[in-house]
Amino acid sequence: MRAWTIALALALSATLAVASALAQRGDAPRLTGSQPLPSSSPAPSLAEPVTDVGRQMRNYPEQPPVIPHDIEGYQLTLQTNACMTCHKRQYVERSGAPMISITHFQDRDGQMLADVAPRRYFCTQCHVQQTDAQPLVENLFVDMLELSGSAN
Repeated sequence: MRAWTIALALALSATLAVASALAQRGDAPRLTGSQPLPSSSPAPSLAEPVTDVGRQMRNYPEQPPVIPHDIEGYQLTLQTNACMTCHKRQYVERSGAPMISITHFQDRDGQMLADVAPRRYFCTQCHVQQTDAQPLVENLFVDMLELSGSAN
């Protein structure tokens, strides 16, 4: 095992030495193509949040609901989840917010937990804030009820 580690370290060292020599001569291959990189420009501004419009219709079963309020400045870290100050079971009566789904208390094996499952803790990995952004491409989605002819 030690010989393998030494061989790997020597190979890596040789590769870095060759790359460094090429870079100093100016012969290093460009990773960005033949054109120089453009100067940096500011990122476009984010779309305005759509707020206080109530719950939105979902397009398909199990679709995560959109967030119908501004979440700028909300902390979502390992220590803090600002969403839980309103959406956790014990706070919904005071806040008037909908409680998070019971599925958020299940681990990957379907076992119920006393608190939010770690895989469901970071809300914005599934839920997105609703904004007034215009679609980048045309939406051709057809609701399941429309497809089946029972949209009444």
